[in-house]
Amino acid sequence: MRILITGFDPFGGEKINPAWEAVNALPEKIDDVEIIKVQLPTVFKTSTLKLFESINQLKPDAVICVGQAGGRYNFNVERVAINIDDGRIPDNEGYQPIDETIFADGENAYFSNLPIKAMVEEVKKAGIPASVSNTAGTYVCNHIMYSLLYYIQKNQLPVRGGFIHVPYIAQQVIGKKNVPFMELTTITKGLEAAIRAIKNYEVDLKVSGGKEC
Repeated sequence: MRILITGFDPFGGEKINPAWEAVNALPEKIDDVEIIKVQLPTVFKTSTLKLFESINQLKPDAVICVGQAGGRYNFNVERVAINIDDGRIPDNEGYQPIDETIFADGENAYFSNLPIKAMVEEVKKAGIPASVSNTAGTYVCNHIMYSLLYYIQKNQLPVRGGFIHVPYIAQQVIGKKNVPFMELTTITKGLEAAIRAIKNYEVDLKVSGGKEC
């Protein structure tokens, strides 16, 4: 099995992006799963092109895109991406879309076809707080998750794909009051657990992952 896993470069004034640092720290193999790591730019359209090129070249069985969610306290496996770009801040090339459709011929939303609840359960078994998230935001993270799932469906690819959000790491919260963080080694450990779940679960677990709000 071959899994392509991506992380973004730093953005929003940060000097580091824990998503890429955690991805880059993964081993080349986890059990018998080949891990291929690609860094994406935090740029709306350019990130999509690089992702599509990587999928075409590498022919993975599954794709996990990973992004930073500063302010979140746990390891979030995303359920759904929506067909809208609405940038709170400009991307790394200064582009800030407001209420723009990602793909005109796409669905309003696409759901991850990864075993998201099994992934969450395996991460929790590793001693790491984790949950299903029902919003990937409207910035480049949602953009790349939506684009990934759009590309899989439009091209009828035999590929599973989805997105994981991770918190800040310790060095990012210096000077930020009451902001949660997670150790980088813990995030990488969580990614390893999530990858094992993808390998081991063709069908997702039927357990609650819902929230009241």
